[in-house]
Amino acid sequence: MRGLQDKRVLITGGASGIGAATAARFLEEGSAVVVLDRDAAAGKKIKSELPQLEGVVEADVSNREQVNSALAQAIQIMGGVDVLINNAGISIRHKFLDITPEEWDRVMAINLTGVFYVAQAAARHMMEKGRGVIVQTASTNGIVAHPYYADYNATKAGVIELTKSMALELAPTVRVNAVAPGYVLTPMQRAEYTDEMLDAVNSKIPLRRHAKPEEIAALFAFLASDDAAYITGHVYVIDGAETAGGLASR
Repeated sequence: MRGLQDKRVLITGGASGIGAATAARFLEEGSAVVVLDRDAAAGKKIKSELPQLEGVVEADVSNREQVNSALAQAIQIMGGVDVLINNAGISIRHKFLDITPEEWDRVMAINLTGVFYVAQAAARHMMEKGRGVIVQTASTNGIVAHPYYADYNATKAGVIELTKSMALELAPTVRVNAVAPGYVLTPMQRAEYTDEMLDAVNSKIPLRRHAKPEEIAALFAFLASDDAAYITGHVYVIDGAETAGGLASR
C-alpha cells in the first residue's frame, strides 16, 4: 500500500484476533506500531510474536483516564499517532431476555463508549497535527440483526453512526471509516461456537467459510493508506457475501 511506510499506528484490542493480524500487516507495510490491550498476558505474548512492535500499552478502553494515559504513552513512544485502528471489543452470546444489566453495561462500555473515548482522544491529537486516519471496527451485526447478540448488535450499529458523524466533523483533516466484518475465525469467535455451529454458519455463507483475520487486516491497511485518500465517512463490509441477499437467497 502507498503511504504506510513509517506511519505511526495505534491498534486497540491489538493483542489477539483481528487486532494482532492488523498489527502484523502494518509492520509488513513498514509502519511503526503500538498495541493497546487490557490483557497483560496477551500483550506480553504479542510482543514476543511481533518483536518489531514499538510497544504494548495496557489499558481498558472503557476507562477514560486509562485511554488518555495510553494515548500519551503511544505518542511518547512513536512521536505521534498518524493512524488509529479502533478495534477493541467484546461479545457475550445470550438470549435477549437473559442479558443482565451488568452484561449490557459492560458490552456498551467497551464496544461503544470505549470506541468513543479512544477516537476522541486520537482525533484531538490528529486535528492539532493537521492530518490523520481513523478506522473503526464495526460488524455486519450492526447492519442486519443477529439473534443472541442484541447488546453487541446495538453497539456496532452505534459505531457505524459514530464513524459517519466523525467523518463529517473531522473532514478534511482526518479521514474516518469503519470496517464491518462478517464471521471471522478469531479466538473469541471460536470460543463461542462448537464445530457443528461453525459448519452450520459456513454452509450459509456464499464463500462457504469464515474470513481469516489477515483478510480483515488487509482492508484496514488499504483504508489507512494513501491509496484510499478520497475515502471517508463509509462502512466497508467484508463478509463473503453473507449479507448480499435477503430471505430468498438463504
